[in-house]
Amino acid sequence: MSISATRADPISSPPGVERTRAHQAVTALLVACLVGVGLGGVLWSTGSRSGADVVWQATTLLGLIASATWIIGGLRRHRLGVDVIALLALVGTLAVGELFAGAVVALMLATGRVLEDRASRRARHELEALLARVPRQAHVQRDGALVDCPIDAVRPGDLLLIEPGEVVPVDGRVDLHAAVLDESALTGEALPVTRPPGDEVRSGVVNAGSMFELRATTTAAESTYAGVVRLVESARADQAPFVRLADRYALGFVAGALGVAGLAWLVSGDATRAVATLVVATPCPLLLAAPVAIVSGMSRCARRNVIVKDGAVLERLGGARVLLFDKTGTITTGHPAIAAIVTPPGGRFTGDEVLRMAASLDQVSPHVLASAIVAAARQRALELELPTSVEEATGHGVRGQVGGRDVAVGSSAWVAGDERAPWVRAVRHRAEAESATLVLVGIDGVPAGAVLLDDPIRPDAARTIRGLRRSGIRRMVMVTGDRSAAAEPIGYVVGADEVLAERTPADKVEAVRIERSRGTTVMVGDGINDAPALAAADVGVAIGARGSTASSEAADVVLTVDHLERLGEAIHISRRSLRIARESAVAGISLSLIAMGFAAVGMLPAALGALLQEAIDVAVILNALRVATGGPDSLQLGEEGEELSRRFSYEHEQLRSGLERLREAADALDESPSEAALQAVRDVHRFLVEQILPHEAAEDRELYPVLDHALGGEDPTGTMSRTHAEISHLARRLGVLLLELTPDGADRTDAQELRRVLYGLYAILRLHFVQEEEAYFSRVEEDATRDL
Repeated sequence: MSISATRADPISSPPGVERTRAHQAVTALLVACLVGVGLGGVLWSTGSRSGADVVWQATTLLGLIASATWIIGGLRRHRLGVDVIALLALVGTLAVGELFAGAVVALMLATGRVLEDRASRRARHELEALLARVPRQAHVQRDGALVDCPIDAVRPGDLLLIEPGEVVPVDGRVDLHAAVLDESALTGEALPVTRPPGDEVRSGVVNAGSMFELRATTTAAESTYAGVVRLVESARADQAPFVRLADRYALGFVAGALGVAGLAWLVSGDATRAVATLVVATPCPLLLAAPVAIVSGMSRCARRNVIVKDGAVLERLGGARVLLFDKTGTITTGHPAIAAIVTPPGGRFTGDEVLRMAASLDQVSPHVLASAIVAAARQRALELELPTSVEEATGHGVRGQVGGRDVAVGSSAWVAGDERAPWVRAVRHRAEAESATLVLVGIDGVPAGAVLLDDPIRPDAARTIRGLRRSGIRRMVMVTGDRSAAAEPIGYVVGADEVLAERTPADKVEAVRIERSRGTTVMVGDGINDAPALAAADVGVAIGARGSTASSEAADVVLTVDHLERLGEAIHISRRSLRIARESAVAGISLSLIAMGFAAVGMLPAALGALLQEAIDVAVILNALRVATGGPDSLQLGEEGEELSRRFSYEHEQLRSGLERLREAADALDESPSEAALQAVRDVHRFLVEQILPHEAAEDRELYPVLDHALGGEDPTGTMSRTHAEISHLARRLGVLLLELTPDGADRTDAQELRRVLYGLYAILRLHFVQEEEAYFSRVEEDATRDL
């Protein structure tokens, strides 16, 4: 079976057509009931009471037929809701001739159904994006020629040519030349992976390097990617249908209403009292409160760039107790960024010079890491040159000439030759310890520096996780396809209770199913590998701004901006929506019960009871609409605060590269520091005095007063100001140490003290930058315009 055949049924499934027809039917019913009540009122006011009765009777019959249809549909799904009271009320009004009351009841029912339909009718087609990503054709070598054929025609043993940027269509093995692959769609690993000849490659990954040959080992239908499609289908099939909020209270309310109505008839012998009791017992507060509150909650979420696909999802989200989340693209940014630039002790080139040379050469490379290196150089305003005589060795690196110098950028073995050299070995160990990717840079045949790249944590990730825990999420689990060494430090830094690493899409689904036994479960992800788990969870949340279309389509909630904290806002809004819905329902039903008492003793006729019930409905709706209003959705920095946050965030980006110079200068200080090492310390001190300290002073003077006003409380930025003071103190201490050096240089004691101060400054500045970015800068709206 082909992948397309696998998906054919879900795309054109009858339920989608049935939902459309149901929506059209309830809309038509509402229009008919409005016309019926209005036209009957006009006829009655002009003296044509018989004509009015005919119109109201027809309207009541429409409501009766619709109500009976809904009840029969519910019984087929083994559900009996509060609609049964409405049905009995409609039958009773027809039996005793209270036709106006019957028409009003029909209008109330139609209104409630339309509101409920609006809250839940957004259809989802989870697999359309998965299929859209699958290539329809493959480049196959047959009989010495390259031919394009449908992927269904690929057979094990065929030799395929995979061009740059193409999705691998079937599972296979790399043939002849190494392949550089972006496997993030299946494994969650953000950094590209080099697969040497003979290595297994799974379908669904992307060729992130040069063209390579693949020897197919499966057909398209048996490939990994087709399995992902089937996992989404089976996970969706496992979900039980959602029960409306109103139906949860149905049994008790139905029994109570029928008991009061029957008792009124039995005691008085007057059937109209029973009908009047049933009319005011019509459960519109239940039918209206939840849909209105939920629609309002969905609307408010949409204003915060969170798309909730239907009302049932909002209710499940409000009851969430367990959160599972992916790492790459969810907790991290999902793309490589430079973590550090390291130069050897006594090296001829500074970190910025190494980066400039590497970025100049990488301008012509299609590699994903090359793009990150070029972007970092441009961010630091380094002047790049066009390289010449460029040669690229797939899976190893690229070499060429930049400004008359021979430059090589790539793996340590390829650039350095001897990986046992002490500095090369040390920088490799550092990369392994920090779970970073190492790119070595050679200039004129000598290793001149190393670029360490990682996938940085989102600035708002830890704050969001803490907020979710305060909101009632009891358990947090990171589940990722990435390596344990890379996943565990990140998971525990952001506050996960457990980290499940090296998980396949099927493993993620199993993890979700296990966690569902602990409570309502939310799964957050952004890649195709997350789509099955998103579908299996009670609520699937996709980071749609950066994530794959497939995960967005498989999810129930989509964040359309790259702000993870919006998930916390959505859960807060959903819980508030449910609380107000229940408050509205309880208040409305309480009023209905009081009215039932008056109707049962004959003090409230059916027609007046119907109007009173409408008044109760209006009050319920107005209360439920409070969901759309209330306090601020998030910290309001104001225009000035946002502009200042953007400005200082930009300055952080410019200053961050200089922070690594503190560590480099400290590393270069041995027991008898050279003049070059001491000069590096003096350069660092000048960087602190001329750039870091003015930046911190400006934050204290301009940014923090605005933040204090927005945050409220007593001195909310006081701890940050105290950190500024400590940075200033250490910078002054460094200056004093340099002034105290003798003309002969530094001895062992001087070197130790200089190292202590430099390492202290490096640590506190790194931590302080992260704290400000998490607490303040990440709150700025992503679509705000930067004017710098």
